[in-house]
Amino acid sequence: MSQFATIEYCKTELYKNVTHEEWNNWKWQLKNVIRDIPTLKKIINLGAKEESDLESCLKKFRMAITPYYASLMDKKYKRCVIRLQAVPRIMETEDKHEDQGDPLHEDVDSPAPGLTHRYPDRVLFLITHVCSMYCRYCTRRRVVGVEDSFFAQKAVEEGLAYIRDNKSIRDVLLSGGDPLMLPDDRIEYVLSELRKIPHVEIIRIGSRMPVVLPQRITAKFVEMIKKYHPVYVNTHFNHPREITLESKNACSRLADAGVPIGNQSVLLKDINDCPYIMKSLVQKLLAVRVKPYYIYQCDLSKGISHFRTSITKGIEIIENLRGHTTGMAVPTFVVDAPGGGGKIPLMPNYLLAQSDRRLVLRNYEGVITTYTQPDNVFSDCGKCHICDRESLKPLDGVAKLLSGEKLTLEPEGLIRRKR
Repeated sequence: MSQFATIEYCKTELYKNVTHEEWNNWKWQLKNVIRDIPTLKKIINLGAKEESDLESCLKKFRMAITPYYASLMDKKYKRCVIRLQAVPRIMETEDKHEDQGDPLHEDVDSPAPGLTHRYPDRVLFLITHVCSMYCRYCTRRRVVGVEDSFFAQKAVEEGLAYIRDNKSIRDVLLSGGDPLMLPDDRIEYVLSELRKIPHVEIIRIGSRMPVVLPQRITAKFVEMIKKYHPVYVNTHFNHPREITLESKNACSRLADAGVPIGNQSVLLKDINDCPYIMKSLVQKLLAVRVKPYYIYQCDLSKGISHFRTSITKGIEIIENLRGHTTGMAVPTFVVDAPGGGGKIPLMPNYLLAQSDRRLVLRNYEGVITTYTQPDNVFSDCGKCHICDRESLKPLDGVAKLLSGEKLTLEPEGLIRRKR
C-alpha cells in the first residue's frame, strides 16, 4: 500500500458528479474555488458561531480554497491542520501592537513595481497578486487576495528593465501571489526575457501549487520550463498530510524535468510546531524528491498572530532533527527580520567554549568534545587573481569588516555622532 494518500473526492457530496478529467484539470479547479460560506458548508460542518465569525472575517479578508485542497479537510474536526490553514477564523480580525502591514519592508526596498532588491546579487520579482488559495497566515495579505488581478504588462516590463540595468543581479525569484496562476505563455515570456540577460544565472519560482493545486504541474508546463534551465522551484508544504499521491506526482514531473525543488515551511501554532510532525514532514519530503530548505518563523503581519509560536520552539525542532535524521532533511530555521533585515538563521548552541587553541563542541547526543586549531591559523591570502575582480569585492555589511575594507560599522543617526 502506498504511503501517500490519494484524494477520494467522490466521497464529498459536492463533487460526486465531477468526472475524473474535470477534477484533474487545473482550470476546472480554479473555476470552482470555494469563496463563500454556502459552498464551504457543503464541504465541512460549521457551527452557528463559526459561521458568524466567518462572516465577520470575510468582511476584512477574502477566502479562496481549491476543491482539491478542500477535499483534504476533515469534515467534522475543527482542529484539522488543513482546515486551520484554509478557513478564516475570527482571530484574523484582531490587530496586535506588534503587527505590521509590511513587516519585511518589501515595499520599502522596491525600486520598481513588484520588485524587491534587498540582497546584493538577487531580487524578488512579484508578477501577480493572485493565488489559487489564500493561506490564512500569508505575510503578503496587504496585497494578495485584495482583488483578483494580475500585474499590468507595463509593470512587468519595468521590473525586467531594472534587472537588465543592474549587472550585480545573478538570481531572480519569481513570486506573487502565485506565479503559476499565470498561463504558460505569460510565464514563458518572463522566463525567456530573463534568460536573455547575460548576468542572470539562476531563475527561481516560488509556488504553492504542488501543495494546493498539483494538477497545475502539467506535462506541457514542465516541458516549457526545461527550455530555460537552470530553473529552481521552491514550494511550501507545512504538514505531512499535504503530501498526497497527487502532490507526489506533481513533484515527480518537476524533478523528472530537471527542476530542483526546495521546500519552505512556516512554523505554525497547532499545525506543525512539534518536533515529531516536522521530522515526519522533512523525511516524507525527501521521499518525493523535495529538499527541505527553510523553516520560517511566522512573520509579524497583521491578523496572523494566532499562528505565531516561539522562536525557542523552532530551535527545539532543529535540535530534534540534527543528528536524529539525515542532514539532507534538516532545513535552516530563519527569522525574516522585521524592517527589511533579511533572513537570520538560528540554531542550537553546538559551540560551548573557545580559546585561541581549542574549541569545545557538543553533538546531538550531548557528547562534549574538543577541536584543536592549527598552529598557523592565518590564511595565505591575496596571491591569486580572484580577489582583484571588482565584482567579487564585498559590497556591504560585515563582509567589509572581514576583508579589512572598513574598521567599523555604525547605525545611521547615531546620537553620539550628533553630539
